[in-house]
Amino acid sequence: MNLKLNKPLVFFDLETTGVNITADRIVEYAFVKQNPDGSTEKLVSRINPEIPIPVETSLIHGIYSKDVKDAPTFKEVSKDLARFLEGCDLGGFNIVRFDVPLLMEEFNRVGIDFDITKRNLIDAQKIFHMMEKRNLSAAFKFYCGKTLEDAHSAEADTIATLEVFKAQVEKYEGEEAFDMKGNLLGTIQNDMKVIDRISSSNQVDLAGRMVYSEEGVPLINFGKHKGKPVEEVLKREPAYYDWVMRGDFPQDTKRRLTQIKLNMLKR
Repeated sequence: MNLKLNKPLVFFDLETTGVNITADRIVEYAFVKQNPDGSTEKLVSRINPEIPIPVETSLIHGIYSKDVKDAPTFKEVSKDLARFLEGCDLGGFNIVRFDVPLLMEEFNRVGIDFDITKRNLIDAQKIFHMMEKRNLSAAFKFYCGKTLEDAHSAEADTIATLEVFKAQVEKYEGEEAFDMKGNLLGTIQNDMKVIDRISSSNQVDLAGRMVYSEEGVPLINFGKHKGKPVEEVLKREPAYYDWVMRGDFPQDTKRRLTQIKLNMLKR
């Protein structure tokens, strides 16, 4: 269909050195402008972030520091980019929480006031989540073709969940499963050990205070040490362990941290 546009709409995506909006930098961008007359324009470039790209991030988007060492810096392309975006609305997938604020940080860093107050922000992810419900009733309707009666009663919800799971196994058996980053997790099988391995998250503890990196290394997932290997933090700041043990953390978190510390002492 043709979009009804009063001004150009630019959809874009950023690849970055990480997920910290204020500290991380752009390493690649792609902007596609849809003009009111139906024509389109593209602006795609890799960027030298002027800081190292962490290996764990490179493993996600495939861009390493050596790949962008000769690329232009954001400052060098900023004026052309600002002109390309002038007078345009912005769109993308999950741009409101990440891409737009990070882009604004990059512009502010080079002295360009990138004002978004008069721009419409179109986030396709929000529309997706609003229109395609992800609750149990929606899953029951999708997989089982039935309406969930007495929703939110423990018995009805439990029976419905079991039916949904059976239907999922039947529907997806033999298909490959990927995580949100496109990594292959395995093939769906009618085998509970296999499904457990595929569907388990990257959390070390149930509360998610620690998570596994792409290489399986436990990382701190909160506070000032977020993103740092747990063992590295315990080595450099031994008091951190005692702080967690005395703090208002779940017992499972404390137990998992203790296991990591004991494994360190055994080496």
